[in-house]
Order: sequence, then structure tokens, then C-alpha cells
Amino acid sequence: MRGALLRGMALAALLGVVACAERPAPQFLAREGAPAQDSENYQIGPGDTLGIFVYRAPDLSVEIPVRPDGRISIPLAPDVPAAGKTPSQLARDLEQRLARYVREPNVTVMVRQFFGPPARMVRVVGEAAEPVAIPYRDGMTVLDVMIATRGLTRFAAGNRAELVRRDPVSGAARVERVRLNDLLRNGDMTQDVPLRPGDTLIIPQSWF
Repeated sequence: MRGALLRGMALAALLGVVACAERPAPQFLAREGAPAQDSENYQIGPGDTLGIFVYRAPDLSVEIPVRPDGRISIPLAPDVPAAGKTPSQLARDLEQRLARYVREPNVTVMVRQFFGPPARMVRVVGEAAEPVAIPYRDGMTVLDVMIATRGLTRFAAGNRAELVRRDPVSGAARVERVRLNDLLRNGDMTQDVPLRPGDTLIIPQSWF
């Protein structure tokens, strides 16, 4: 009951955004979000932002992004491979590096900002107010990504939007029509389609 109330409030807020949305220069952003997996099993990737805390060594505690080459550098431990490791594994590696300079180092690694691998991103392109690529999370729907994009531009043909979904095994694409105007302006929740990792929502421009 509470979830339905919150979703209704979010839709009401989005309706106000849609009414005044202007067409900005398109930007493709990775929004902040929590990893879809639990923190113990999540594998760090390039673009993720990590919070690294070294107990009793504030000068060594930093918040840094993982470089495109998959490495990080902190004081006293440059060029440490991070991509593909869990936060706990990276923490143990950093402790080994820092043990040369710090007595019994105790390191904690937290994923502060999650970028996510391409296969787990959901993309919105075309006539969204703010086109985005955002990490997939369990239970994500079309309404969630439309809130993230701040709705449609005044040039959008929302009821001709298409959801492109690829089969994870064969790679074959399947297209579903989504009536975004009906969802955002009329509250038709039948159009609030559940999303999957790798989905792309394409919003075409109106002919008029």
C-alpha cells in the first residue's frame, strides 16, 4: 500500500516536470545508485567511485574514481588494480601494500557511486528532457527512468516510444511499444513496463 502511494506521489511530481520541460543539449550521464548485487559480491568496475577508509590514518583515507584502466592510486599505494575485485578483496590488497609503511593497517572500501557494466545499464535516448544511462536495479520500471530523465521534451512523440530489449543469449532485439504520454499525462499505469538490464528506451520526435 505504501509502495503504491509513493509511486503515485512520484508520478504526480513528474507530471509537473513534464509540463515545463524544455529541450536542453542532450547529455548521457551515469546516475548515482547502489550496486544491484549485495556489497560483498559486487565487482568493482571502471568509473565507480570508491570511499577508502584507513583506520587511524586520515591522511590515507580518500574518495576516488576507478580509472578507465581499472586501477586506483592512493597515498603510499599507487596503481593498485581494482576492477573485477569485490570491495573486501581490494581492501585486503591495500592492506598488504600499506603494511610497508603503516603498522597493521585496517582498510575499508565502500562503493560510493556505481557506474556499472554496459550490460547492466538502462538507456533513454531521443526526446527525453535529460537523456541518461543509469544502472539497472531490481524492480526498475519505465516510470523510474522517466523520473530520472525529468520527463519528455515538448518535441516528443511519447506514445510512439519504443523499448528495445536484446536476448542475453542470442543477442536478437525485440521491440515493444510504450505509450509514454498515456503514462505521464493520464496516469495509465499499464504502460509502466518493468525493465531489464540492457534495455534501451527510444523516444522519437513528433512529426509536427
